[in-house]
Amino acid sequence: QVQLVESGGGLVQAGGSLRLSCVASGSLFSINVMGWYRQAPGKQRELAATITSGGTTYYADSVKGRFTISRDDNAKNTVYLQMNTLKPEDTAVYYCNAERRGPFYIEYWGQGTQVTVST
Repeated sequence: QVQLVESGGGLVQAGGSLRLSCVASGSLFSINVMGWYRQAPGKQRELAATITSGGTTYYADSVKGRFTISRDDNAKNTVYLQMNTLKPEDTAVYYCNAERRGPFYIEYWGQGTQVTVST
């Protein structure tokens, strides 16, 4: 079992920045991908960014060049999402996700943190 706790959300003006943190605990040996997803009101949850255990990153086109996903190299159990040049359309609940990809796929979700970008 893996537990994920997000923090760092809040209210920011357009053009501003926020950094989200996700602290993972539990049976982390099985996790090989962590990421951030987001869900805006009335919309489906969508991928924002992922990072593999090897450090490979992936970004959705909507956030590429503005968001950066990273890990705490010492702790290995904390993932960050640095969000710059925020836009009102970035307003959403942001969820941390942890996956074990491959045979016996499994995934875990955090409770989410609200990000609101005002005009």
